[in-house]
Amino acid sequence: MSIIGIDYGEKRIGVAITDELTGSAHPLKVVPAVSGLREINKIITEYGNVEKLVVGMPYNLKGEAAFKAKQVLVWIELLKKEVKIPVVTWDERFSTSEAKDILLKADVSRKKRKKIIDKMAACIILQSFVDAGKEKHAKEGAD
Repeated sequence: MSIIGIDYGEKRIGVAITDELTGSAHPLKVVPAVSGLREINKIITEYGNVEKLVVGMPYNLKGEAAFKAKQVLVWIELLKKEVKIPVVTWDERFSTSEAKDILLKADVSRKKRKKIIDKMAACIILQSFVDAGKEKHAKEGAD
């Protein structure tokens, strides 16, 4: 089973997916926000074995829902009406700046960075979610 990670934005939505064998997250694509719900449904159908969607939630430094979070929550409600799999949220703090740092270190041009930063941020959100699950299972096994 795969998990899809989503970095919602007003103009663009970054999408990432986990590899079924390794469980690691990979950037998938960037879709226009206006067709985002339809595109995500297509991705779910195309990959077929998707168990859940993880949507990045914009929290502030205090861990509270940021102003943009209300917009994301409204979009998530629309998404839940469109898809038949669980939708969960995950802290997305610093995911875009982390993606930017990775792309800068890789010497990706500014023009290309703009095209891929959203799917990289989705990948970071998703990998963080996956890693937290692995950590949880490791701790449970140690008890």
